[in-house]
Amino acid sequence: MIRTVESAPHVSAPVLAAYRYCETVTGQQARNFAYGIRLLPTPKRRAMSALYAFSRRIDDIGDGALADDAKVARLEATRALLARIREGAVAEDDTDPVAVALTHAAQAYPIPLGGLDELIDGVQMDVRGEHYETWDDLKAYCRCVAGAIGRLSLGVFGTEAGARGAERAPEYADTLGLALQLTNILRDVREDAQGGRVYLPADDLAKFGCSAGFAGPTPPKGADFAGLVHFEVRRARALFAEGYRLLPMLDRRSGACVAAMAGIYRRLLDRIEREPEAVLRGRVSLPGREKAYVAVRGLSGLDARHVSRRTVGRRA
Repeated sequence: MIRTVESAPHVSAPVLAAYRYCETVTGQQARNFAYGIRLLPTPKRRAMSALYAFSRRIDDIGDGALADDAKVARLEATRALLARIREGAVAEDDTDPVAVALTHAAQAYPIPLGGLDELIDGVQMDVRGEHYETWDDLKAYCRCVAGAIGRLSLGVFGTEAGARGAERAPEYADTLGLALQLTNILRDVREDAQGGRVYLPADDLAKFGCSAGFAGPTPPKGADFAGLVHFEVRRARALFAEGYRLLPMLDRRSGACVAAMAGIYRRLLDRIEREPEAVLRGRVSLPGREKAYVAVRGLSGLDARHVSRRTVGRRA
């Protein structure tokens, strides 16, 4: 039987304070993520906020202004802290609220904390300035920084008893993470280029005449930038289609959370597809009212029911 926060008779004041801190971090910085997790029951929402806050700490090290050797040292210190969390060695009165909250969450849910080690590995790849020759190369990076988050989240969500094909749930959660990350990469292509980072595979860039990069608000001369974006959008859509098979395996509110987060990114992908060069002029985003609509749609279960009908149709 999976232990849950819901079944715990009491959550101490220090732990509640730690969760409140993590929820504040999530509310201020998570944007799209926050729209999804607000649909969860309180215990799961707290646990997801703890996961987000710890993940954000890792990301902020990679994105910060420290020298590379200092970033590596910080990341290894964070890995050591993660080991203490895994061992349950962080006391409730510890001065690090994120560590306190994540320790409690990991004791309440079967969260595969090794996914956070993978996230650290992925951020270390960023620090090293790695480039990716092929989609398989980029996919390995995306599994570290996003697929792992999908699997970590599934530890909180759990699957419904008797759900058909539930043994593949971690695979689908991982794939959905890849879809979200590829969408992020397309959205942030110019911002990343200005920071000296290139994520899209070199093979794809060469195929569409975009090897010169994206330093300005217009594509390189002679490049088929729209062709490149549409190619990557099709790849992301295939990942979404596969990852969405997770939805019928989740309870209603966990499914709503996933459908809301994924739905926001799918709509973002639609915008990028309609106007590819917009990503070179600034960050493409959705207005709050559209995000709220997607969240309501997720809570209605429409996406989960659609996936269920499509899956049954394939078996018929």
